[in-house]
This record gives sequence, structure tokens and C-alpha cells, in this order.
Amino acid sequence: MSEQKQYFSNRLGFMMAAIAMAVGTGNIWRFPRMAASNGGGAFLIILIIAIVVCSIPLLMSEMAIGRKTRKGSVGALGDFLGSRYSWIGAWMAFVCIAITFYYSVVAGWTIKYVVYALQGKFTQGSDTMALWETFSTNPRQTIFYHFIAMGLTFVILYQGVTKGIERYSRILMPTLAVLLLIGAIRALTLPGASLGVRYLFHVDTSFLLQPRTWLEGFTQAAWSTGAGWALLMTYAIYTKKKDGVGSSMFIVAYADVLVAVIAGLAILPTIFALSPSLGYAHDALEAGNVGMTFIYMSELFGHMPGGFFMALLFFLCLSFSAISSMLAQVEVGVANLVTSGFKRKRAVLYTCGAAFLCGIPSAYSIDFLNNQDFVWGVALLISGMFTAVAIMKYGVEKVRTEEINQEGNTTRIGRWYNLLIYVNPFIIGAIFIWLIYQSAITDPANWWNPFREASTGTMLFQWTIVLGALLLANKWLLRFFNPSQQKKGE
Repeated sequence: MSEQKQYFSNRLGFMMAAIAMAVGTGNIWRFPRMAASNGGGAFLIILIIAIVVCSIPLLMSEMAIGRKTRKGSVGALGDFLGSRYSWIGAWMAFVCIAITFYYSVVAGWTIKYVVYALQGKFTQGSDTMALWETFSTNPRQTIFYHFIAMGLTFVILYQGVTKGIERYSRILMPTLAVLLLIGAIRALTLPGASLGVRYLFHVDTSFLLQPRTWLEGFTQAAWSTGAGWALLMTYAIYTKKKDGVGSSMFIVAYADVLVAVIAGLAILPTIFALSPSLGYAHDALEAGNVGMTFIYMSELFGHMPGGFFMALLFFLCLSFSAISSMLAQVEVGVANLVTSGFKRKRAVLYTCGAAFLCGIPSAYSIDFLNNQDFVWGVALLISGMFTAVAIMKYGVEKVRTEEINQEGNTTRIGRWYNLLIYVNPFIIGAIFIWLIYQSAITDPANWWNPFREASTGTMLFQWTIVLGALLLANKWLLRFFNPSQQKKGE
């Protein structure tokens, strides 16, 4: 099989890989916390609306671009819009890989906690705060587990699309689903678990009238499904023409929600069943993703019958979801190098090596990791907006009729797609303005400071540097990452 002609073996293989791409740690540690804090069922309703309005149209758009061009994001946008716009594809790839730098560190944390679970560290009376601080402030440990996470990703991707991404997605996703279901069933049998179920599904209608809930729901949809990351644009390279765009993206998006709901059923009943006696259910939900996961949940396992098994199961779920997302993130870089002429195995080696080295600062310092998470997590909104604008520039109706509803696709997508593509930039703009507002009111004296950890200033400062460099390097990007178009003299 040639370097440029690898494909998923069938539609099921592609679907499993695409679902594995979408399902990440955010499904397991962010969704339950957001749902419990934002009206439970009200948040879930808003999330489903957000996925229909924002995520699915963008996922369809990415798949259409990737399958039409069959190139990495830099070459894809250069072909799709013209050579002057190669920098847009480079921006999307850079943001995705920049996230991978620190996401691999987080994946390493989950692997370390699998080891802790096997060692029986989570027992009644154990100081999980000290356990976390001892590990997270030890660079030798954090860098080592970052290396393990990136090494696992390298081993899988090195085997190719079919034998690597597809094969392991077929293993990881069903295993993750089974583990989460076991966890949910066990959590629901705990005395007092019904309160957690209520927090997840009870529709508090007052939250439906709060702008913050809508913004949180749309933010969860944007970050959870992978829309605008160039991930589907990359995986679409390896699909066959008969693989439908419309139906596939609906399945991916709602499989992502289903996994999040099952995770919620495993986590929230556990918190509300065991926390009342400890007095910190509210504290756990307010502790953020890291605090809830590595401190509060870890302590709860020590108070649960069968806690050893549940702790192992929980952290295995987290590590599986983290690695499955990393496969797609790293593949964005690999596909761009392959488009430029590199052999696939060498491209995998270079991308994983660079990701490991560039992730060391985040492994060394949690403050640096938090800064990068804030800057490039929000930058995904810009990538999503670029995707919508690219479709509008090319022709929304043309994309719908010629690329999404192409001959052989049984699911026909109506003109609602056109409307939602035009609406998307306004929604993304509203989310972006809200995030800036939150930054300003949280730290009014320093929101503009480019050297603060989570300020608007640091976000705009780093974006400006990267965007400026990519715009100046556009001709080089065309020559390096899209040599076939360069030969055309465009």
C-alpha cells in the first residue's frame, strides 16, 4: 500500500476511529461537572442543540474538505481556497498540535493514576491531595509519563491507518464503553446515588433562561466533538467515496454525547452518594477538572465498597479516552508531513518526537500547562470560524450538493446546513466575547497582561505571534506542505 493511498477498511472502521477522535477526557471529567453546575437536564438539552447547530455542520464541512482534497490541512485549505490561504490550514494544524503538547502530559497523568490504582493507593484515610502534589511537582515523574503517553501514540500510529488507528480504535472504544457502563451500574447501586442522577437529568428550567448556561453548553459542544480541530479533515483523507458524510457526522456527534452521559452516570452518583458523609460534594464540583478527578474522586474510591476495582476502572477509562484523542491530534501533523512528501513512518517519528520535546515545559510546570490550555483551547474557536468562512468562500450550496450530498450517499442533507454555516461565525463570536468578558471580570487589573496565566492579553499576544509568522510564511507553507500545487505555478 503506497504512502498516499491508505484507507480505513470500511465505514465501520472509519466510524470507530472518528468516535474515538471525538471522545476524550472532556467527556469524562468536564461534562459531568458542567451538567451538575448548570441545571442538569437543562444543560443536556442545550448541549444537544449546540451539537446540531454548531458541531455537526462543522464536522460535515471538515469531512467534505478533507475528502475532496485528500491532503493534510495546509495543503487541503490551499487547494480548497487557493494558495493564498494555506496559512489557514497551517493555523488549524498548529493549534491542534499545540494542544497535543500538553494533552499528552494530561494523558500521562491518567496513566500514572492507573499505576496508583494498581498499587492500592486510594484507601480510606489516604491523603489524595498530598499524593497529587507529590506527583505533579516532580518533573522526573511527569516528564516520564508524558513520554509513556506519547510513546503509546507513536507505536499505534507507526503501524499505519488500518493496522494502527483503525485496529486500536476498534479495541479502545468498545472497551471504554463497557468500562463506563460497569462504572455507571456500580455507581447507581450506591445508597444515595439517586441525588446524582437527579443532578444529571432533572431539568431546572431557570437555567434555560440564563445566557451563561447556553454559552457553557456551546463551549462544551465545541471542545468535546472536535469540530474545527482539523481532525475530521485529516481522517477524511482515508475514507472511501461511498462513506456518507451526513449520517456519519450525526453518529459521531451523538455517540460523543452518549459517552458523556454514561460517564455522568458513573461519576455524579458516586460523588453524591459518598460525599454527604464527607461534606464536600459541592467542593468536588467546584474544584475544576484536575481537582475533581485526581483529588476528590481518588479520595471517594477509598470510601467505596470495591473501591480498588472502581478506581482502576475509572482511570483506565480516562487513559483510554486520552490516548484515543491523541491518535487523531498527532495524525494531523503526520498527514501534513506525508502530503509534503515524507514517508509515513518517518512523519510519525518526527511528529511524535517534536510533540514530546515541546510538551516538556508543560510537564515541568502546571502553570505553563494551564496557560497553554487556556490560549490554544480558546484558539479552537478561531479554527472553527475559519472552517465556516472557508465553506462560505468556496460556496455553501456547492459544498452541500457536490461534496456532502454526492452521488451514492443515502442520507441527503437539506438547506438547513447552509443556514447553520452562516450562523456559526456569529455563535463562535459570541462565545469568544463571553470568554474575554469572563477573563476581564475575573482579573480586572491584569486581564490585558500578556504574561498572566489565563488573561486575554496572553491569549492575543501568542495568537498574534503565530498568525503573523504563518501569514509571512505562506509561500513557504505552500512550497513545503503542498508541493503539487506549487508545481502548477499557482
